[in-house]
Amino acid sequence: MNILIFIVILLVLVLVHEAGHFFTAKRFGIRVDEFGFGFPPKLFGIKKGETEYSINALPFGGFVKIFGENPDEESTVGPDASRSFVNKAKWKQAIVLFAGVFANFLLAWFLFSFGFMSGLPTSVSNESKSYTLRDVHLVVVSVLEKSPADMAGLKSGDKIISVTSDKDFITDINPESFRLFVTNHPNKEISIAYLRGKNSDTNFANTIKVIPKIEKTGERPMIGISMDQIGTAKLPFFQAFWEGLRLDLFVTKSTVVGLYTLIVDGLKGKANMAQVTGPVGMVSIVGDAYKFGFSYLLSFAALISVNLAIINLMPFPALDGGRLLFTLIEKIKGSRINPKFANMANMVGFAILIILMLLITYYDVVKLF
Repeated sequence: MNILIFIVILLVLVLVHEAGHFFTAKRFGIRVDEFGFGFPPKLFGIKKGETEYSINALPFGGFVKIFGENPDEESTVGPDASRSFVNKAKWKQAIVLFAGVFANFLLAWFLFSFGFMSGLPTSVSNESKSYTLRDVHLVVVSVLEKSPADMAGLKSGDKIISVTSDKDFITDINPESFRLFVTNHPNKEISIAYLRGKNSDTNFANTIKVIPKIEKTGERPMIGISMDQIGTAKLPFFQAFWEGLRLDLFVTKSTVVGLYTLIVDGLKGKANMAQVTGPVGMVSIVGDAYKFGFSYLLSFAALISVNLAIINLMPFPALDGGRLLFTLIEKIKGSRINPKFANMANMVGFAILIILMLLITYYDVVKLF
């Protein structure tokens, strides 16, 4: 079920991204030869007009085959050269290339906005002055492997509703009070009551018992979790779209900073591949989001949409950003880049992207064991 949901989400995101390229190309009179879901080998295709709509075997992406995007003799001087991408004005080429990325930003905005209308899980730290969160809980964000919390069965997404130790307890549960309580009860058994998944009835809460552990001398006791106070933001129509835009811009900024940090650390040889998640890892995240509710699933889809847009904007051959860079260079120099060089660069870039995808998938699989 998780795999099916992930594939559906991915196909929707790819459909929106490629539709951006497709409709702008059509608008500028550029011939579109194929609109494909997934990567070859091709399973089947249906041709309508001049465009073939194909379904391919590898469901981890998609493409639009635009006539002249990879220039050759036919597209530059052939009988249909006037409808070739390469022969259109540079500003038209740039709009076609950027349209897919822009479509993903718009989709994320719509998903975040719809999430706010239906009730979007939001951190108290991100709460806007224009609305108040409902049903606020201390939520487990992550659990350290083989920690006391992990061994006791606590999982990410669990909502902590009470914390006690002997006759001592927390009256106002938040990340700081929880940390202080654990610090003040070293080597003592702590009972934690929590809700899991869609369950919100405190009468059916689960309870675990953990003993805080000191990893190193001088460090404070810990049970091995990170936490955040999360509530639900449910907003009226127009306010939902405004807050959806604000969240879209915030996520975009955070993703750019995170990607920049990862690349810089990679160049320094300090990159942590464990922080990178590929298709296999995302299937697991989809499963968690699905358990927590539709709004979580919408948020996850919006996050992937933003990530897809930003990655595609990177100035790397075979990506939209790489092709935009080539277009800019051609505009500045006043002549075309050698088609053989451009095609070879895009081919090599695509090969490198496939290798990176396989590498990330390998790390995803390793994390499962």
